[in-house]
Amino acid sequence: MRRSLGIAALMVTCVFVSRGALGEEVSGPEKGAKLEPLKVHPVAGDDAGKVIDIVERREDKATIYVIVQADLFTRPIGRFLKELDTKINNDVPDTEIVAVWLTDDVEKSKEYLPRAQMSIQLVRTNWTVFDGDKSGPPEWGINGDAHVTVVAAKKGVALKSVGYVSINETVVADVVKMLAE
Repeated sequence: MRRSLGIAALMVTCVFVSRGALGEEVSGPEKGAKLEPLKVHPVAGDDAGKVIDIVERREDKATIYVIVQADLFTRPIGRFLKELDTKINNDVPDTEIVAVWLTDDVEKSKEYLPRAQMSIQLVRTNWTVFDGDKSGPPEWGINGDAHVTVVAAKKGVALKSVGYVSINETVVADVVKMLAE
């Protein structure tokens, strides 16, 4: 009996540890919060070379903000962005993705992101660099431990925010569901 209880406790612990491996963190604006301005440098398109408030630009449109700690960008994050872009392009045509790089070196990131775009070839994702401190806009509540923070928004209001210490394409369906919350 004790052995069975010990095995059951070990199995429960393994489940919690494996779920924790995704590394979800509290990060980003709270559900229902009006999004504060987010000044970014778009690296492509009509706004390249300018500083814009991307929240104002997106207005009432459905948007998924993917806020990336630039120095922690990995291939799994690239796969996540590619799969999310494909899913949004195919299944949620009224939604855009805004990838926001948080970095200490804005100029270096502005040079790097067009090369990343050439490699990953995203269709519905706007590549941008945050115009400010690497920790992101204080009003957005970005958790520095999260490698990526995803914020789903409609009409300038946060629907849901999640920070990930580890992320890949397996969470795309969950991220898309955030738009319905």
